[in-house]
Amino acid sequence: MADFIFPHLFLSDDPQKSEYTNPIGGGRDFELPARPDRLGHAARIRSALDGVWANAKKQGEERQAVALPTRHGTYIEFTSKPGFELKFESLETRRSGIRLLNVRDERTANGEKFQCATLYVPRGKEKILMGKVERYRDEDTDKGKPKHKNLIESIEALRSAVLQSFWNDPPSLMPDEVIAVDCEIWLRVDQDPVRRDVTVNKFVALCHQLNLNVSESRIDFPERTVVLGKFTLPQLNELVAASDSIAEFRRAKETADFWTATDNAEQAHWAEDLAARLSISPDTNAVACVLDSGVNNGHPLLASLMPDAVCATVDPEWSTADTNGHGTNMCGAVAFGDSLGPYLQSNAAVQIPFGIESVKLLPNEGYNDARLYGERTKQATSRAELINTTAQRVLCMAVTSIDTRDHGRPSSWSGAIDSMTSGADDGQRRLIILSGGNTEPGQWVHYPDANQLSDVHDPGQAWNALTVGAMTQKDHISNENLAARYSPIAEAGQLSPFSTTSIMWETKWPNKPDIVVEGGNAAVDNLVSSFSTELDDLSILTIGHKPAQSIFTTVAATSAAAALATQQAAKIWARYPDAWPETIRGLMVHSAEWTPKLKSQFWDHGISVKQNRQNLLRICGFGIPNVGRALESAENSLSLVLEREITPFMEKVGANNGKTYKARDMHFYELPWPKEALLDLPGETSVTVDVTLSYFIEPGPGEIGWRDKYRYRSHGLDFNIKKPTESLDEFILRVNKAARDDEGDYGGEGVEWEIGTQNGRTRGSIHRDWVEMTAAEAAEANVVAVFPRTGWWKERHYLGKFGKTTRYSLIVSVKAPDVEVDLYTPVAVKIAPPISVST
Repeated sequence: MADFIFPHLFLSDDPQKSEYTNPIGGGRDFELPARPDRLGHAARIRSALDGVWANAKKQGEERQAVALPTRHGTYIEFTSKPGFELKFESLETRRSGIRLLNVRDERTANGEKFQCATLYVPRGKEKILMGKVERYRDEDTDKGKPKHKNLIESIEALRSAVLQSFWNDPPSLMPDEVIAVDCEIWLRVDQDPVRRDVTVNKFVALCHQLNLNVSESRIDFPERTVVLGKFTLPQLNELVAASDSIAEFRRAKETADFWTATDNAEQAHWAEDLAARLSISPDTNAVACVLDSGVNNGHPLLASLMPDAVCATVDPEWSTADTNGHGTNMCGAVAFGDSLGPYLQSNAAVQIPFGIESVKLLPNEGYNDARLYGERTKQATSRAELINTTAQRVLCMAVTSIDTRDHGRPSSWSGAIDSMTSGADDGQRRLIILSGGNTEPGQWVHYPDANQLSDVHDPGQAWNALTVGAMTQKDHISNENLAARYSPIAEAGQLSPFSTTSIMWETKWPNKPDIVVEGGNAAVDNLVSSFSTELDDLSILTIGHKPAQSIFTTVAATSAAAALATQQAAKIWARYPDAWPETIRGLMVHSAEWTPKLKSQFWDHGISVKQNRQNLLRICGFGIPNVGRALESAENSLSLVLEREITPFMEKVGANNGKTYKARDMHFYELPWPKEALLDLPGETSVTVDVTLSYFIEPGPGEIGWRDKYRYRSHGLDFNIKKPTESLDEFILRVNKAARDDEGDYGGEGVEWEIGTQNGRTRGSIHRDWVEMTAAEAAEANVVAVFPRTGWWKERHYLGKFGKTTRYSLIVSVKAPDVEVDLYTPVAVKIAPPISVST
């Protein structure tokens, strides 16, 4: 087994750059239903539009007659034919104020999917839509096809928009006629802050005019602002009739109660003994901050670690104390990991290499105020950053929504987390670790099928967060009485019964969780097979929030897993204090592996190897992180780290001053590589080249289809390595279309990655892949490229971010685990700074 004792090598050389064009090409043709009667179809669409305009005029006149506020434009809902998509991006005409508001996937009674899109048309601009229909009817392109063919022929029907046109949650979650419920209102706003404020203030004033209950809290995203209100069904209809700014409605989220307070029989003097041996490293600037229900820092095992100065609260009227218990449980797990028992039994000093903070996110008596959770999370983060303005802070949050209705799509909460991590508002990047949320207790007996049917909870779908699921090594019940009655559900090394997954999500959403960490196990009753429970023996020992009653308690599930992952991340940051948040996240993922038990548990021999790997990514991310590997390299396992900035897109002025927006930079690196050491190995020795690319996207979370210019991500990045058989020029030609000559072979499809770009690697904003090859081949695989993929920075060029620079962390390892070879020293010597000698 390798000894991970050498620091990773951070490279300082600048990349070589080349103008980049995606070699994949223009993508698939847009599929359309058959429309053999062009004139008839045009007449049907035009007639439907005439009906919409007439209905809007009538409704406006009726509201004005009774002095009710009314819109200055029309909302229209378009639908596609079942089995086909709308060309919804062609509906919008920004300069004329015609705006696409949301796009929804619906299903017919027999399960066939179709699309719906809601459009806003200002008064006086109706002729623009009519003109597209008429040009479709009367005019042909140079290629002999009807103008606007893709748009008009993709439309099966249209109507005046109704409340359901704006509702982007299951219909069952809509409020009823009488009882008001908390709802999110997603407003269409201008990107300019002043005009945005005008729109939001106007909407709030309208709500007050209509005697509607709306909160002053808000979350801002590109082209969207989310506010919270408490509404009945008629009140939502009233908003649609009166406001020109509605983009969509969603039901507000409710949080889950995670605390556990099982007593145990540990002696209080154990804690006193350990407390005397506890300290925090005086030189560290790394901090783990728990956003939860507060902390009782008077506990003997926290008193010396968490003075009052590092405990804060979102609401100044709350105390920082924890009456729930979960926050204190989490702080204990962050501090001690799964090692509290061994620490108690040892006589050695225990120095924790990072500080611990707490910000109370949840009040003592439930979360019932009208605040958006994304806004609350931002406020909690701001409070933490006031505690210590220079700390390298890992933020840990194990608070999630109860429901899983998002199915991977972004929410206001997950979008706020992506905004915070990316520094979209203030330029400060942040590392946030989230729990993936838990399966329902009644479903544990259906393990592991229930895990695959239980979605990761909001906000765990956040692209930039490190989302943590749970596995377990705990499958032994030492209590003899309980062991006679109960059996562990999972075997050691398998997925925890608590862990949720993303296997049911659409392929466009990230693979979540990113990693799985110890989260404990559950037990099934041998006499009543339908009954399952948590047991202390199968959970993680931590500290209790009421030490006078119980010094110790247990914590389990994805809360515990998130706490343990936070501990690991804080240790890594303490080891590399100058590293970026993107790098810490990258090292966690880069160190992870699927255990043989995880592989065998979910491997289906009836499907392809590639599909099995996709499923593993959706169930357990990249597996279990190895904190030793994340912290250090070994002689036979070398890791190189590069932290760089890149400008993904640019504006290009062509003939007649026409502007286009395209990809800009590709970076490529000729890495310092242990060629000689690799070539000295026997020719068939197996070596693994492992690459992780970690970066943060800026979110665009409004429900506008997430396709083409309406993508959620601001940009994407990807990587590739040089094939052993190709030269540097051939590699650049293969990856970079802009560098290709009109003739010649440019090198084929590249190496045989384990996952591959077509099988899930490029989902989300952290990408990892690896390839096994012989040592001789690995000696030549020493060049890596990083290049952009499209996003809304490029496609929504009117927002002015097409020339924005972003950051990435690239981690490249070469590993020869089965042989004794020094791959590390030759590279460390090669990149070491020269030694100056004074005379």
